[in-house]
Amino acid sequence: MDYQKLVTVMRRLSLEAGDKIMEIYGSDDFEVKTKSDASPVTIADEAADKIISDGLRAAFPDVMLVTEEQSATHTANGDTFLIVDPLDGTKEFINRRGDFTVNIALVEGGVPTRGVVYAPAKSRMFFTLADGQAVEETGDFLKDEMGTLVPISVSKPDNSALLVVASKSHRDQATDDYIAKYNVSDMKSAGSSLKFCLIATGEADLYPRVGRTMEWDTAAGHAVLNGAGGAVVRFDDLTPLKYGKPDFANPFFIAHAAGVDLKAS
Repeated sequence: MDYQKLVTVMRRLSLEAGDKIMEIYGSDDFEVKTKSDASPVTIADEAADKIISDGLRAAFPDVMLVTEEQSATHTANGDTFLIVDPLDGTKEFINRRGDFTVNIALVEGGVPTRGVVYAPAKSRMFFTLADGQAVEETGDFLKDEMGTLVPISVSKPDNSALLVVASKSHRDQATDDYIAKYNVSDMKSAGSSLKFCLIATGEADLYPRVGRTMEWDTAAGHAVLNGAGGAVVRFDDLTPLKYGKPDFANPFFIAHAAGVDLKAS
């Protein structure tokens, strides 16, 4: 894999998809449909999916591609694949809360190794460089020229005063019960894969997810967090979260900065 080409293409496609998403986000109204799993989907999801999938297939025709909006046609049949959630946080998008992201990642050997997370409504972009280091880009987000890149890394957590981030749309009692096992100094809510990125930048230490997610929801954020020195583990046995499962469904998990004293579920 040409990682430099991959990073360039993923970044550009995320920006192109973000432009289309924001065009629809700014319109007076847009149709919201319901998928077979009862989750919402909009024309922004579908338009962004086409931009990204067409671009990735043109640039990397020999690499398996998995996208949320085409998942009914996918089966995991290799340990290297590209995986996309063109609009993560559709509920945030529908409610115009801004916490939605474009997610593109490469999985190798069951591990997300490269990825980009772009939050167009918040003007924040996080991605991994060719060597796997995670950065946040600032500037004008030009398609063919990277702006200022700031290396990011997880915090050195204080286990007596942890910073916890939880889902904005999927917070429940089971999550609160687990968080109660820790000494927490501050709690914040965020939508989509931004939660991984807040840990990657040191803005949070811990993100437990006691609820259903799919691999396309987490792979890009997971790659960014890995590149910043963090990790994502299964909730049940604290082993690394792996990708390429037959149905692409994740178990419950915990994303964390290195040094967090993880509690058993």
